[in-house]
Amino acid sequence: MKTSVRERLLAPSVLSADFASLGEAVARVAPYSGLLHVDVMDGHFVPNITLGPVVVAGLKRATKLPLDCHLMIEAPDRYLADFAKAGATCLSVHQEACPHLHRTIQRIREEGMRPGVALNPATPIETLEEILECLDFVLIMSVNPGFGGQKFIPSSLDKVKRLRAMIEAGGWNASIEVDGGVNEKTIPSLLKAGADWFVAGSAIFGAPDPAAEARRFEEMLHG
Repeated sequence: MKTSVRERLLAPSVLSADFASLGEAVARVAPYSGLLHVDVMDGHFVPNITLGPVVVAGLKRATKLPLDCHLMIEAPDRYLADFAKAGATCLSVHQEACPHLHRTIQRIREEGMRPGVALNPATPIETLEEILECLDFVLIMSVNPGFGGQKFIPSSLDKVKRLRAMIEAGGWNASIEVDGGVNEKTIPSLLKAGADWFVAGSAIFGAPDPAAEARRFEEMLHG
């Protein structure tokens, strides 16, 4: 889906929130957020297990924020309809997990969700040349996926720059999302590189006052 205006959006990641009071945690940061990021892990594609469509459905009832679901799982095609039914707004799958990526992207859109593709740190952006025109967004992993709280990989900045150049050269308006080590130190450089959506987990929910931190990050994006 093409858009005429690039949006800068903060996407707090619930992976780092307090699951004992998840609804309350989300409500505190919602006024300063454009998306709510949901990391889905299966213990196979990445070495961790998190949550699935049932929790997504619960979040859908708890917030009006669009749900940005990132599938770090094997064979994601088997679960596309489940996440659509649960209320996902945006759905990203990994290039590394999809042997028939174009077909998967088509199915995501057919299910009524905005399609995106995620790239691991070692995966070149050139693998998206034949699919970029079909995407609403690209998720650049700036850490190796599987766990929250990791340090930002510096080479991700150049990756974002090159992806932004590729998008503009093709005349497309796919948004660039970045996930991993996003905080007050990395946001300015990522903005300059051309990123649009910023996934922040531990930097927000690990702060003494998550709402104040989300507000501060949101001001950095639009200040």
